Amino acid sequence: MSEAPGTSDTPDPLDSFDEIIEAETTRDPDLAVIEAGSRTLRTQGGPPQADVPARPEDPEVDRALREVEAELATRWGETKLEPSVSRIAALMDVLGEPQRSYPSIHITGTNGKTSTARMIEALLGAFELRTGRYTSPHVQSITERISLDGAPITAERFVETYQDIKPYIEMVDGQQEYRLSFFEVLTGMAYAAFADAPVDVAVVEVGMGGSWDATNVIDGDVAVVTPIGLDHTDRLGETHAQIAGEKSGIIKQDATVILAQQPVDAAQVLLKKAVEVDATVAREGLEFGIVARQVAVGGQLVTLRGLGGEYPEVYLPLHGAHQAHNAAVALAAVEAFFGVGAQRAEPLDVDTVRKAFAAVSSPGRLEVVRRSPTVVLDAAHNPAGAEATAEAVREAFDFTRLIGVVGASGDKNVRGLLEAFEPIFAEVVVTQNSSHRAMNADELAAIAVEVFGDERVQVEPRLPDALEAAITLAEEEGEFAGGGVLVTGSVITVGEARLLLGKG
Repeated sequence: MSEAPGTSDTPDPLDSFDEIIEAETTRDPDLAVIEAGSRTLRTQGGPPQADVPARPEDPEVDRALREVEAELATRWGETKLEPSVSRIAALMDVLGEPQRSYPSIHITGTNGKTSTARMIEALLGAFELRTGRYTSPHVQSITERISLDGAPITAERFVETYQDIKPYIEMVDGQQEYRLSFFEVLTGMAYAAFADAPVDVAVVEVGMGGSWDATNVIDGDVAVVTPIGLDHTDRLGETHAQIAGEKSGIIKQDATVILAQQPVDAAQVLLKKAVEVDATVAREGLEFGIVARQVAVGGQLVTLRGLGGEYPEVYLPLHGAHQAHNAAVALAAVEAFFGVGAQRAEPLDVDTVRKAFAAVSSPGRLEVVRRSPTVVLDAAHNPAGAEATAEAVREAFDFTRLIGVVGASGDKNVRGLLEAFEPIFAEVVVTQNSSHRAMNADELAAIAVEVFGDERVQVEPRLPDALEAAITLAEEEGEFAGGGVLVTGSVITVGEARLLLGKG
């Protein structure tokens, strides 16, 4: 990927964008992000899978997976909600309450949930626990959402799990006012797959909110709240306090609550809920946090203070202060799960902690997917996430000219997103992804012109054209200069760009 598009004799993947997207994303276009990992399954089923698995090579398996995807696509997408857990509770009831057969760590918040979940999973796995991880959304394969031992379940197992619980899904559909949604069915599948494995612990990320999120039929032994910001305000509330009220719903009786740094009004709501249910609270900056942090090649070196003591010189192969904060939260969550600070005073084994963090990945979070010029993908889609990304870019990369490729969803605070990136983008190429939620490129351009000025904005409605235009602009700095491209604005945009640029 060292050459610019069109400069070699090999076929240009940008030319076949429509065919690639049609072949790879026969799913609800609302869905996209970037998950998966690798660990214990490699000892049970061969080499570890890719971070983002490709379509199944076996035509029969691929056909079966497409049939399941097509059936799921007939259900409500993740942006259409009826705030209730009645349907998922009914499904769990007829399945025999599989979600109660293992302890769980439940994660909510606005930003950082998935990265934190991956870190928690890596730590638990390093201590020889079999893990199940449920995250959302996905980028290229629906199977990414359900992981066992750090690797997404196979397409075969995904199909088998769906077929196993399909009769029960149909039974619940017939009894409820509304059919189970896409997300509710996947949540049921995850909980069933974890029970069938069986796992020692489940790491579960909410889809949206907390109180009425489909995942909230578990009683997490540890409840994690990553930083709360203003997102999904039409559904969760217009203030930090209102949003915190919804997200506090995952805090259950006698649980341990791990709170990342929060706005004051959000923290007050979360602490009040903890008192009401007699939960134990650990707060970043008080009971745990970051002692020291310095930039390192490919990431950063941090010293973390956990619930049981300090963990010095931990290498984290991710960029940005926000990822260091995520690491502190993840470490405290795992300590709490093992009873550190409560039943036991000694910290976790520091070498095991170092080994776990050194193996963490978080695709689509400041992920470098090409060199000469450097192309970075980041799934920031709200102002708070964009501000964290912009600061991390300043710290970790030495760009002399950075070109932005931005494709956003129409229901987001697009102006706030663009304003966060304006100081670091020399120019911006606005585009749109394949989702029906995507903001029209011309509409996005109108806002971008107000933020950047007309001379710094280029419009390319097709994502492959936008990527090519941005790479061309970055190359104007010369082969050995510091030109680069950052693709951002939506998890869907990042997912499609990742596919176009040869990742997965």
